[in-house]
This record gives sequence, C-alpha cells and structure tokens, in this order.
Amino acid sequence: MFTRRLTSVLAALAVLLAGALAVVVPAGTAHAADCAPAWSATTTYWGGTTVSHNGRNWTARWWTLGEAPPGTSGVWADQGACGTTTPPPIPSGFIVTEAQFNQMFPNRNPFYTYSGLTAALSSYPGFTTTGSDTVRRQEAAAFLANVSHETGGLVHIVEQNTANYPHYCDSTQPYGCPAGQAAYYGRGPIQLSWNFNYKAAGDALGIDLLNNPWLVQQDAAVAWRTALWYWNTQSGPGTMTPHNAMVGGHGFGETIRSINGALECNGGNPAQVQSRVTTYQRFVSILGTTAGANLYC
Repeated sequence: MFTRRLTSVLAALAVLLAGALAVVVPAGTAHAADCAPAWSATTTYWGGTTVSHNGRNWTARWWTLGEAPPGTSGVWADQGACGTTTPPPIPSGFIVTEAQFNQMFPNRNPFYTYSGLTAALSSYPGFTTTGSDTVRRQEAAAFLANVSHETGGLVHIVEQNTANYPHYCDSTQPYGCPAGQAAYYGRGPIQLSWNFNYKAAGDALGIDLLNNPWLVQQDAAVAWRTALWYWNTQSGPGTMTPHNAMVGGHGFGETIRSINGALECNGGNPAQVQSRVTTYQRFVSILGTTAGANLYC
C-alpha cells in the first residue's frame, strides 16, 4: 500500500516539475533509429535514462518507478521511433532522383544531363528495376560509381590521353575503321572505346556509331545509352555483366572486374579499386541503402 502511494506521489511530483526540468540525455544514449534497452515495470529509472517501449525511445524526465510506463504524461520525453530504418520510397520514375543525381555529381559537365540519362533508360528496362528495393538502389549506385570513376565525376566527355587514340582501331575486323584510325577513343559515361565496341553498341541500339562515333560526345542520351549497353550486355574481362553481378548478389567487386578487371583486379591497382569502392559507398548512402558484400575484386 505504501509503495503504491509513493508511486502516485512521485508521478504527480514528476508532472509538476517536468516543465521546469531540462531533459538530460547521457552520452552514449541510442539514436532514434536504434532501440534502447526495453522498459521494465520492476525497475527504477533516474532522470536522463532512455528506454524503448512500443517501438519508440523514451527518456525519463525525473526519477520514476516502473509503474509509470513510457507515455505517461510529464514523466517521459518521447525520442521518436526506433528499430529498423525503412529506406525512402522508390520514386515513380528512375530510382535516383534529380536532386540525388546532383548531389552525387556537384561538379559534373553540363553535357551529362539527368534528362539524358532518364531518356536512355527505356533501352534497358531491367536496369534498376530488377529485384528488391535494396538491390535496385545498389545497382543504381554501382553503375553511377563506376561512371563517376571513368569520367572524373562526370567531368570528362572524351578520353584525356590523346596518345591512345590511334590504338583503338582493330583493323582485323571485316568492317575496319571507316571513321578513321584515331576516331574510336573513349567517349561517354563509361568511356566506350575500340571500333568493335562502337559497332556492337550501335547495332544493339539501332545507331550507326561505327561511321559516326562522334554522336557519343554530342548527344547526351546516346552517351548514356552506350553506358547502359555495356553495363547490361557486356562482361568485358569478367565473367558476367555488371547488371547480373548486382542483381545476382555477386557484389560490387564483380562490376569492377567486368569494366576494368584486367588492369585493376587481383592486386593490379588497389588504389583504383578503392577509389571505385569509396564512391560506391558514398552513393549507396545518398540512396538510403547499404553497400552489401564482396566490394573488392
């Protein structure tokens, strides 16, 4: 009986003092996204102690017995929902919004427009629309991270090392290099290069890129379509396409292998691999998801 009277007195006192007392949350208290230890009806809590109850975190305003549960007016301060964080809803169009795209590429060349990218998506409808919400966001981040690495943050439209230009003509191909021996240098988001790649990409997209490779540096939608062509259909030095690597759960490292694995993977250039991984981790954070496993190649 005495205990119940004491509880009632303490609860009333807490109500009276709540407005005059600042809530002191001790260092190390869980963030709202993480649930604090569960509230117990048999525990005495001191002011500033945080507990979780019914999916929310609560901080005691004043010392209280467990008989005053979280939610009791004036006794507990609501710290918000806790538990598993839900990623933001998927946009109705491309899974990456224009605001997120601009955040990823604050210094991008005006040539690389968001509208050019979204216009190119119809060429490969499975891109960023396959699998769970997490997989879709991870694929978008993986594609854009590799693109960022290839172009210096979507700054460069064409390959900067002009000494390489004459080397991208494989004259053994039956169609040769009709645009000129030095015409098939790297262009666009994924730096499409070599006459046989221009031929294959052009055939797949219904564009004559073999005879007019300059379209890739003149038309933003064409440039993005060539990058999506490689991402969705080519395995390069790897064993699978970058698209299949992400939707099949093989990890970001396999996308690196498919794009430039011969030079970077298996210890070839760990600094370049790390650069790609760091960008990918930043992009998945912007998109509200996790990076997953197997980040390195």
